[in-house]
Amino acid sequence: MKILAVCGFGVGSSMVLKMALDKVAKDLGVEVEVENTDLSTAKATEADAYFTSAELVSELENSVKNPVYPIHKFMDKKEVKEQFEKYLATLKEE
Repeated sequence: MKILAVCGFGVGSSMVLKMALDKVAKDLGVEVEVENTDLSTAKATEADAYFTSAELVSELENSVKNPVYPIHKFMDKKEVKEQFEKYLATLKEE
């Protein structure tokens, strides 16, 4: 599975989010490829799910076909885990 961690410029905060997603996936025993990127690149890149700031959700949702999950605090492992688990739950429904 491929996940994108997205921020406005694809450098600072998306890297922090990527590291949090990697850690959560490892803790849950889930094999995942997480990449950090900027908003423009994310719009043109297919992924199974997108994680980004709440401010960028609507713009990203209008440009991609797979689910977008808002994260308010990129360093909050509990919040990242909750959103990641929401994504995993959608996989079980399919």
